[in-house]
Amino acid sequence: MTFEALDANVMTSEAHDANVVMPEAPGACAATSKSPLASSAVKARLWAALREIEDPEIPVSLVDMGLIVSVDYRAAERLARLKITYTAMGCPAMDMIQDDIRTRLLRDPDVQHVEIEVVWDPVWTHRRLSEPARSAMRDLGLAV
Repeated sequence: MTFEALDANVMTSEAHDANVVMPEAPGACAATSKSPLASSAVKARLWAALREIEDPEIPVSLVDMGLIVSVDYRAAERLARLKITYTAMGCPAMDMIQDDIRTRLLRDPDVQHVEIEVVWDPVWTHRRLSEPARSAMRDLGLAV
């Protein structure tokens, strides 16, 4: 599923007929450079943005939960491509998590499109949890 930013404040989806108003991105001017260095800077910002998004059921970032498998950025297309997984195939928060990812990444001035592919290989296990995630979960009384 692909979402596109029509302008700085509106996003549309091929899968939905509705437009979603997005908050204006601070400093909303796209970098004109398509150099590998500029692309790696955008990619680093995307990873940082993903760290801000928490799992809706446990207050731990999606990155620390091990749900983000890979992030790619194509400067020419202003496209962020992600591979993500979930803790279970029946995860009730799948759509919410993907919406949160799209909303956050489209706030980046260099991202106009977000593609998310759900993958089941690698299979999510507790071994994908970062140490900060393990610590936060133990603090919540969860066994990890």
